[in-house]
Amino acid sequence: MVKHIIVWTLKDEYSAAEKAEIKRGIKDGLEGLQGQIPGLLDIKVITEGLDSSSGDLMLDSTFENEEALKGYSVHPAHVKVATTKVRPFVKIRSSFDY
Repeated sequence: MVKHIIVWTLKDEYSAAEKAEIKRGIKDGLEGLQGQIPGLLDIKVITEGLDSSSGDLMLDSTFENEEALKGYSVHPAHVKVATTKVRPFVKIRSSFDY
């Protein structure tokens, strides 16, 4: 089993209302991948962190193995979500896989 964790910080130019809408889009898009990608066991996007958080939202996903994670990164459904709902709005992306 492999965990894939990402923390994103959204661009500063967005208002609180815009950030809330962006976070909803990211959550809906990524969680909608459940059942579409081989080896993806679980996927959750956390949009409401504590004030002590240094990022705006977090992806917590679980894969069968490292090969499944690599397949996820290039899967067309994931690429579509990443290029339309995530990357255009993100200032900082940090990841940790284990």
